[in-house]
Formats: sequence, structure tokens, C-alpha cells
Amino acid sequence: MKKSILVLVALMVVEISQVAAQNASTDFSRNTDFSHYKTYQWVPVKSAQQLDSLTAEQLIGTLDVELAKKGLTKSKSDTADLYIGYQIADAKTALMNQYAIGSTYSAPPDGNSAATVHTGQLTLLMYDVGNKQLVWRSTVANAIDANAKPDKKQRHMDSGVEKLLRNYPRQKK
Repeated sequence: MKKSILVLVALMVVEISQVAAQNASTDFSRNTDFSHYKTYQWVPVKSAQQLDSLTAEQLIGTLDVELAKKGLTKSKSDTADLYIGYQIADAKTALMNQYAIGSTYSAPPDGNSAATVHTGQLTLLMYDVGNKQLVWRSTVANAIDANAKPDKKQRHMDSGVEKLLRNYPRQKK
């Protein structure tokens, strides 16, 4: 009996530490009024690592739910206020081209178009369609536990996505 309780406690500690390890960081355009954004459209990030189709569908669904909580609606037409894309890193390290969404976005004038993404990171990128500028970038570590059973995988993803969008929209001071 004692042994099974110790095993249960150990498993709980491992699961809690995995979720707690989901550190998020956010950067955004300080001059942007996020209250104007109402609709979004998913776009692929060129040369991004791809998830398997089931996990990608699960991730997009989870992000759609969280974006709806934030007041954004997925556009059913070809027009939207924001283009949103994501990058997932599942190798030891991957190079992310953060300006390669769609065909009309390019690197900023300073030429700094790459960032390093570490294992298990999920990065969400939001681009203002009208201004053709990156306005939001948020990254969370350990967002997807690819080896977990489906229910645990979803709970882990829910936690990561919630942390990813915790500070959206940026509140005016």
C-alpha cells in the first residue's frame, strides 16, 4: 500500500513539474491598439516544422478556443484583421524565420529575421494584415507532450496555450 502511494505521488510530481515548466514569453508592438482586431485567419509559416495532422488539428482547435475567449473570431472569408501562424520546435534546436508568413511579409530593414527556438517550444505569431507588420509574438516551452496519452496531451496543450495567450490583448496603461 505504501509503495503504491509513493508511486502515485511521484507520478503526480512529474506531471505537475511538466506543466509548471511551461514558461511563456511575449513580445508585441507597443504602438498597436489591439482593440481594433476582431477577426483572424490561419496562415502557414514558411519552412516551419510541421506537426502530424492529428496533433496540428488538436493544436489549432485549442488555439481557436482560447482566441475566441480573447474576443477574436476566425474569419470565414478571405478577409481578416490578423494573420496568425505558429511554429513548433521538436528537434534540439530549430531556426525560426519569424517573418515568413504568407507571401507579402518580409524581414525588417535591420535584417534581423531569425530567432532560435528550443525543444518543445510553441511560438504564435500575429501579423496586422493592413500594415503588414508583426504585432504579437508569444512563445511557451513544452506546449505539446507528443508522447502522452490523448487526454493528458490535451490537458498539457490547454495549459500551454492558456499561458501562451495569457497577456493578449495587451492592456493599455
